Amino acid sequence: MSRFDEMRIFSGTGNPALASAISTYIGVRQGEMSIRTFPNENIFVKIEESVREQDVFVVQSLGTPLNHLIMEMLIMLDAFKRASAGRVTAVLPYFAYSRTDKKDQPRVPITARLLADLIVAGGAERVLTLDLHAGQIQGFFSIPVDEMSAVHLLINEARSWGLENGIVVSPGLGFAKRARNFAEALGVPLAIVEKRRVNHVDGSVSGLAILGDVAGRDCIIVDDEIATAHTMTRVAELLVDSGARSVRAAAIHPLFAEGAVDRLRNSPIQQLVTTDTLAIPVEKRWPGLTVKSVAPLIGEVIQRIHTGISVGSMFPEDTPKIGRW
Repeated sequence: MSRFDEMRIFSGTGNPALASAISTYIGVRQGEMSIRTFPNENIFVKIEESVREQDVFVVQSLGTPLNHLIMEMLIMLDAFKRASAGRVTAVLPYFAYSRTDKKDQPRVPITARLLADLIVAGGAERVLTLDLHAGQIQGFFSIPVDEMSAVHLLINEARSWGLENGIVVSPGLGFAKRARNFAEALGVPLAIVEKRRVNHVDGSVSGLAILGDVAGRDCIIVDDEIATAHTMTRVAELLVDSGARSVRAAAIHPLFAEGAVDRLRNSPIQQLVTTDTLAIPVEKRWPGLTVKSVAPLIGEVIQRIHTGISVGSMFPEDTPKIGRW
């Protein structure tokens, strides 16, 4: 039994379809809230029902427009705190600024830490998120963080492809460990692409080299997110040039920045599986794209948080690579 009166699911404008699917999975009515943006770009939030002593979960995917969605989320958190909610959990299917998790150059910020501080200051008492780019981001928060993984959705889809001679390809050395776990779950070997030069402004890469033999193989490029798709499409072209029989791809977070979908459509990638952690409009979908819903996963975790049941027990220790990277 929860120590709070009731559970309430509220949604920002980041991904309302996902919030609705989560509410449907749990079997609770989605809370009513008004969100308006005035001509001067000020955001106004009003909770249209009492949340006093209730267990509130605020669902907000930090996609596009990013800064607007961040501010909207912070205002929502503050509104629930001032409305005397029993507990407020920020549900962030995608956590923005996760690549700025350290000072890798002189005189640069650690924006992921700044965002974590803002979320806590806004009024969140817990955070639920999926597949952070860097695990240390959990430590940026002074409140409990449940980081879950949707990688099992990608693994199950990759199994359904029935590839006879599969190989998993990591698009960079930094992602090699998680790609290795993906490969082990599928029971296939791993190849790694080394990026020699990266343009940090537009995401373009050059000087790629493959560590491993992909000739005659059915390749699966695995990454945690797709933003510009420069790296993924360049890797796909390199694999074909190196004799790969086919190329497919899997990624958790579909940021799909401007130009990314066109690059993917025109690339050698035959199939791409991703999730709905971020909203994908109709115009950014194509026949080769498969979108798996994370609503059941998030819904199950929300129920466990509400009732005080262990979240970690969802993924037993003897099968860590199915539930996590």
